[in-house]
Amino acid sequence: MTTPTADPAPAAASAERPDRSEETRARAEILAPVRPHLAVAAALVFLSSVCTVVPYLLIVEAARVMLADRVDDAWPLLGWAVAVFAARALLYSGALFWTHLVDADNQLNLRRLIADTLRRVPLGWFGTRSSAEVKKALQDDVEAIHYLIAHAQVEFVAAITTPALTFIYLIWVDWRLALVLLAPLVGYAVALTFMVGRDHRAKMEIYQQLEKKTEATTIEFVDGIQVVRTFGQAGQAHARYAAAVEEFSDYFTEWSTPMTRIESAAGVLLNPIFLLTAILLAGLPMIGSGALDPVDLLPFLLLGLGLGSTVLTVGHAAQARSQADAAAVRIHRLLSTPPLERHDTAPGSSTPGSDDDDDSAAGTVRFENVHFAYREGVEVLRGVDLTLQPGTITALVGPSGAGKSTLAALLPRFHDVTGGRITIGGVDIRELAPEELYARVGFVFQDVRLLRNTVRANIAIAREGATDVEIERAARAARIHDRILALPNGYDSVIGVDAHLSGGEAQRLSIARALLADSPVLVLDEATAFADPESEAEIQTAIASLVAGRTVLVIAHRLHTITGVDSVVVVDSGRVVEQGTHTDLLAAGGTYARLWRADAEATAHLTGHDGGLR
Repeated sequence: MTTPTADPAPAAASAERPDRSEETRARAEILAPVRPHLAVAAALVFLSSVCTVVPYLLIVEAARVMLADRVDDAWPLLGWAVAVFAARALLYSGALFWTHLVDADNQLNLRRLIADTLRRVPLGWFGTRSSAEVKKALQDDVEAIHYLIAHAQVEFVAAITTPALTFIYLIWVDWRLALVLLAPLVGYAVALTFMVGRDHRAKMEIYQQLEKKTEATTIEFVDGIQVVRTFGQAGQAHARYAAAVEEFSDYFTEWSTPMTRIESAAGVLLNPIFLLTAILLAGLPMIGSGALDPVDLLPFLLLGLGLGSTVLTVGHAAQARSQADAAAVRIHRLLSTPPLERHDTAPGSSTPGSDDDDDSAAGTVRFENVHFAYREGVEVLRGVDLTLQPGTITALVGPSGAGKSTLAALLPRFHDVTGGRITIGGVDIRELAPEELYARVGFVFQDVRLLRNTVRANIAIAREGATDVEIERAARAARIHDRILALPNGYDSVIGVDAHLSGGEAQRLSIARALLADSPVLVLDEATAFADPESEAEIQTAIASLVAGRTVLVIAHRLHTITGVDSVVVVDSGRVVEQGTHTDLLAAGGTYARLWRADAEATAHLTGHDGGLR
């Protein structure tokens, strides 16, 4: 069956712009399992920062003793400088190696958590999201978290401790020159504040939305190129693609140009030549006046020139940090999605055994005053009361958007009712574990999804451990057995490799799955939608011969396919407005009769008197 029309509210909720508190909370929870490991990396980086500063201190001291004509005493100091610098390289590399190992393990665990969450969320959750969004969560967002774990902690600690230790040492040498060196760094920080601006988050959100729009338009253009070229519309399709790209480019140019100008101007402050000039302009007069020992200028020349690159590293990492934070929010929202779980006492449910005796049959389905809304205050279903008896076929019909697909989707709990309840055999479906519910309710989608596996495996997915005889019996009942035998490798043919099925054949294969599952309740969404007349007749015959002892609910879009069902339920504006047999409803002259006449007129307009297309 098709997923019910997606209400915009769920998608809008998922795309809601996160605030800083949500980003902080998401980042904290995503990183919580690895924080002890990151603390180890932080300690290694701190030691490496110390080892970054110490060699320069030793070099300066070596220069002092050489100027004092104690050259032999300088060699041990230089040797220690080399050893400490080598230790620094080992410590920093070890920290990075450790964080990458931690990240690899974390990515595996995150993907397992996401996959487990996707396994347990209500199936209706997927109806409000594209496959690209699910792929983004499993692949792109998890990879974006890589920066937070493998690099952010290491770079942040290094960016803080190295300059801090450097300035402590330089202030100890001469606080006046230290302030001179600090001034350009403060100037760059102020410029960076103006460059980013207060509305940076809002502009970044617009940037990401336009980026997604461009990606979607690109995919649409590539996927539909055959169709648009066939009908001579390639120019229009290309124009839409070009417009999306141009909109993205214009916005990015308008946003980034002022920032680039500020960054280019401010970047001069951190240029080594500028820093060198500032140090010499301030230091040489001090040396000339005797206020500064010439050798004390050396640590500023050795250490001061490298401070700019440290600050730039932090600035360049801001974009990666922003993307990682956004990914953390999306993953956190996904992992926080309420799973489809059994409720011991479902809201509004009654005590087991209090229902009528007729409800005790495993296939008896009752919709009791069912209400449903995708978002609060906008109900799609209103007070639906309906009983489906075992061994009967009930067809749901109605105008487009009437709520029939949504009503059928509530039975396998694609969504939970917002009012009333649904029972199977007198038990509220919310009180059934998901595995037990799906053992009782089977469903066949209109848009069939087949796995890239053997035909046998595609059918057997309905019941683990099914024998070849049982699989073949289900295929025969679904009228697909002969077609399978005609494939190159029969039941061992691989879908998409040596087995290419038509829409009607794929539909019959999915019906074989449902039959193999042998659930007492079946939900079918126009099972003959993609079938040619011959396949349609075979499917109808298969269904008719296999409904004994089973409750079948069919969402019907083509009314001529359900004239022989036991009951027709007409849904309009979220309510059941009519119910009865095809003959009785035609005689009543109500909504069903009007739909039937419209269907007949459309068919007559499409075909000639001989049944062929005009």
